[in-house]
Formats: sequence, C-alpha cells, structure tokens
Amino acid sequence: MRGQLLKSLFSVAITLLCLGSLLTTLIWYMFDNNNVEPRRLTAQKKSSPHPTDACKGCRDVIDKVVERYSKTWKRQEDNYQKFRSQVSSKCHGFDQAIITQANTPVGKKLVYDGEKRRTLQVTPEIFSTFAKEHPFSNKTWDTCAVVGNGGILTNSSCGKMIDSAQFVIRCNLPPLENGYGKHVGIKTDLVTANPSILLEKYGALMGRRRPFVESLQSYGNSLLLLPAFSYGLNTPVSLRAAYSIEDFESPTRPVFFNPEYLHNLALFWRSQGLRSVRLSTGLIMASLALEFCTNVHLYGYWPFSNHPNGFHTLTNHYYDDRKTKTKLHAMPAEFDLLLKLHSQGVLRLHVGDCQPSQK
Repeated sequence: MRGQLLKSLFSVAITLLCLGSLLTTLIWYMFDNNNVEPRRLTAQKKSSPHPTDACKGCRDVIDKVVERYSKTWKRQEDNYQKFRSQVSSKCHGFDQAIITQANTPVGKKLVYDGEKRRTLQVTPEIFSTFAKEHPFSNKTWDTCAVVGNGGILTNSSCGKMIDSAQFVIRCNLPPLENGYGKHVGIKTDLVTANPSILLEKYGALMGRRRPFVESLQSYGNSLLLLPAFSYGLNTPVSLRAAYSIEDFESPTRPVFFNPEYLHNLALFWRSQGLRSVRLSTGLIMASLALEFCTNVHLYGYWPFSNHPNGFHTLTNHYYDDRKTKTKLHAMPAEFDLLLKLHSQGVLRLHVGDCQPSQK
C-alpha cells in the first residue's frame, strides 16, 4: 500500500513538472522578443480611436512638448561630446554592441539580458554565425538617421531628408514600398528584426523560408540586427534567419545584439532616471547611433495618439494601427529624455512634416 502511495505521489509530481514547463513555454511565447510586449490573444481592432478618446487629458502635455520643441535648435558640441563619452564609457557600443568572433570566442558563456538565469555556452556551430569583425569598429559617420515607425511619419514627406543621411537605421523590418518611400525613405544601412515578426509572419522559419528572404530585398545589403540572446525563445529562430540568408545567398548581413551591451545600456538609462521593464528598440538604436555618429537625427519618434499640428488622430505605426503594450517601454518617458537631448543640442528630433529647407 505504501509503495503504491509513493508511486502515485511521484506520478503527480511528474505531471505538475510537465504542466509547469508547458506554462513557462506558453508565457515566453506570449511575450515579444527584444521589446518584450505581451501578445493579445483576441483579434486586433482595425478601427482608429476617436479623437476625443485617443488622448484624454494629453492636450496640455502635447502643448508643453511643442513649446519645448519649437525653440530654435542649435547643435551644442560640448553637450554632445559629454553625453557621447558617458554612453561609450558605460556601454562600449563600438566594440560590444554586436557579437563578433573577436569579442565572443568559442566556449564563452552568454548571459541572456532578458532572462538573467539563462545562459548559453558558445559552440563552434554558433560561433560560425557571428560576424568576423565589428561593423562599427573605428568608424564614425557624419550624419545618421534613426527612423522609428510612428504614425507621425504618415504624409510627412521626410523621405528625401532621411535618405540624405550617410547612415540610415530602421527598426523592426518596416515596409518601404507601396508609396511609403516618399515619407520614410528607402535607404537602409541597418535594420532590426524582432523574432516575434519571424514567428508570426514567417512561421518561425520552420517551413518555406523564401518569402522571408525575398522580403529583405528592399533593404539591400544592409545589416540585419537580431536580439538572438535576449530570451531563449529568440535563439533558434534567429539562427534559422541567419542560415536562411546564407542558404539563399542574400546580400543582407545578419548580426546579433550582444546581451551584455543591452544589459549595460539598460543600466545606463536607469541611471538617467528611466524606469521601464524594457528599453524600446528606438531608444536602443538612438543610443547606439550617438556612439558612432557625429550628427544624429531621429524620425518617427512620437509617443502620443494625436499629431502636434492640428491634433488629428494618428495610427500607431505609419503602416498600420496595431497597438502595443507601451507600459513596458515607458514610451513618453523615453521621448522626454530624447527631447531633453534635443534641447541640449546633443541630437535632433524631427517632429511633424519635413520641409525642403530643413537640414
């Protein structure tokens, strides 16, 4: 009888362990990768919010933002050099932002920046996917455009200004065709990709991979930056993306975020007063640009649902109105910090439509 009881208890323990494992897997699948945004299990609403409901109580906030922004912008070299030095000394983006064979040898243990208890020891196979050298090492560009995907870019006519930059960074595989180029440009030197896009749009690359590779054609021979080691779920799909690009001989060059850099960057912005679960991709790329660009211009960064000029309702992105869990990113707080850097002449935010005379 006692033996049967022990066997029953053991069976129950095994069952609970399996259920716990399945629950953990489900939770991580429901989270976005680098941005870590919970997925909605219900269908997305296609209709745009009514102007009176979209931004309750934020008209005064927007008016204050416009007042700060409307002051004549002037580059302040001393402020720029000081802030750049702070970021570089804490984060070392030049050498550490991207994993390379030089900074991450075989046998090194990677600590996932989003799962501090998860580690991965670099094998020869994984090592072979790393960039042989850092694409930014000892290289400084004069002008860089970092393009967010905010709905404020809709009908902005910013395309020519963006494309005039020496180095252009885009976030999360945004569409550039079908008339968007006039407003967001087409030039791309680096584009990021959240693995969730690969999971949702391309079936985690478990089946046909050609549609994914063909979708990269609009970005030419740009770098494709993936957060492969932020969460365990990101690693296999990011590696499959790299293998697909190699197998189909695409000119796109896949590279991986260094989780150590992302961890240090989060600590840096926390020291600046930012409190959020995760940094947004836009803030990460703006931070990186400040290390290797002399003049940093930001487009498509606007955290509100209404346009500063005319106060009409904006879609969440310039290409769709899919909502995100901004609480995890503290988007208004991030924007406030960037606006502060704009006011200090460290970088330049472009809010609203672009005029031909703007530089």
